Amino acid sequence: MTRKEKLAALLDQVRACQKCLEAGYWIAPGAVVRGAHSAKVMTIGQAPGPTEAVTKRPFNAGSGKRLFEWLGEAGFDEDSFRAMQYMTSVTKCYPGKGKGGHGDRVPTKEEQALCRSWLEEEIDLVNPRLIIPIGKLAIGLFFEAAQTLETIIGKRYERDGRAIIPLPHPSGASTWHQKPANRALVTKAIRLIAKQREALGL
Repeated sequence: MTRKEKLAALLDQVRACQKCLEAGYWIAPGAVVRGAHSAKVMTIGQAPGPTEAVTKRPFNAGSGKRLFEWLGEAGFDEDSFRAMQYMTSVTKCYPGKGKGGHGDRVPTKEEQALCRSWLEEEIDLVNPRLIIPIGKLAIGLFFEAAQTLETIIGKRYERDGRAIIPLPHPSGASTWHQKPANRALVTKAIRLIAKQREALGL
């Protein structure tokens, strides 16, 4: 099988996955993952939201608008990025509303563990040269929990020969990226992503 065929087969398995439901977690089944097998850039979010669960399109709501504003500042066109790069998340299915119905539920550690092998296989098959983890949950895959966003955002890292440039979650409900000092860190991260884009010839 070619790499493209292997990735297509993997995504068929991901979309058919019932692990979280079998473990007793309510989710809206149906993975929300999009991208090319030849992608040089991979974004990793937390989990799909309710809009993404319907459209099957990652970062399709308000958070996506801000994310693509940031990526646009780095020189990426949204349509081209969605077609040529790879967008996935820590967990693949919409986890439902949080307690009290406010916001989306954060996937539990068990759910994250149940989904982890899928993400590891995606990274292996796509083999991106740049990974952009978005938000604390995704950033936590690469950094110790004790590290704060203030110490992580705005820097470029290397993991297994790949560049890692984290971004905060672009949600409108998040106040972190709205603070002037933190916005300056986001600007630094965007500049680093732009520099990496140029180095990759994108």
